[in-house]
Amino acid sequence: MITTVTLNASIDKAYVMDKPIQNGTVMRVSKCHNTAGGKGLNVARAIKTCGEDVLATGLVGGYNGRYLERLLEEDGVAHQFGKIQGETRSCINILDPAFGSTEYLESGAEISADEETVFVEKVFPLAIANSAVVTISGSVPKGASSTVYKRLIEGAKADGKIVLLDTSGAQLKESLSAKPFLVKPNVDELEMLFETKIKSTKEIVEYAHEIRNYGIPNVMISMGSRGALLSCDEGDIIACPPAVEVVNTVGCGDSMLGAFAVAVIRAMSAEESIRYAVAVGTANALSPSTGSFDIKEMQKLLPQVQITRL
Repeated sequence: MITTVTLNASIDKAYVMDKPIQNGTVMRVSKCHNTAGGKGLNVARAIKTCGEDVLATGLVGGYNGRYLERLLEEDGVAHQFGKIQGETRSCINILDPAFGSTEYLESGAEISADEETVFVEKVFPLAIANSAVVTISGSVPKGASSTVYKRLIEGAKADGKIVLLDTSGAQLKESLSAKPFLVKPNVDELEMLFETKIKSTKEIVEYAHEIRNYGIPNVMISMGSRGALLSCDEGDIIACPPAVEVVNTVGCGDSMLGAFAVAVIRAMSAEESIRYAVAVGTANALSPSTGSFDIKEMQKLLPQVQITRL
């Protein structure tokens, strides 16, 4: 089984508009898709769609927290959350024909040191007990320590788990010394980590190598429509997806991480893993729902992903 961690969960609302947004006016939403959101829950849905068992954990609170758990149950995703006093946040993604995807993200409720400690020392060990792989994704709530992800990685590794990490900023920087099995920054997050501006694929590869020098065996860099780079012991591999009619880019990276976790469970090779991850991420772009895809579309895309070894 795979456990996904989402400390800053949310109710994700995708508003589909029939016409471009006009600021300062009343806009009617054509369709609204509500999902249990936060990067780790997108990962969980992708894993479920790929056909593997998954358990979602993290922190939720209030009426929104209970609604989030109900949405997960409707998706068939098992869960075991820690509880907080504050209300789980909401995030809005507006999809319109002129501008594509525009996101409005709430920061979320502040958590206490006690709430963090209870999750790290009690909830998390129980949630990962029956899993071989653990994914940790996204931002942390206000009030969380800068080392909370590092502590989770160390705890999971001490229990023999394989850990995949997708975060940014201080959490990423602090977690590198804990040596997760994989880290998955995008190019913007890579630039933030190394305080630089990346101008070429060659530089992306060089910074991926710098991350691997920490003792991290796999680095996957999301590159948007150009696909993704996987730097590992088997070499540097770029997987480029076919051109598609993009509906919604939100959750594509999360679906990639979920697919990579599935690839680890299935003992795929590096090339098979990155091809599979990019095919799933691209299929996600064809769906209006966050972190969701059609398995048949993914299977059509899989042989179309172009592999380049550097």
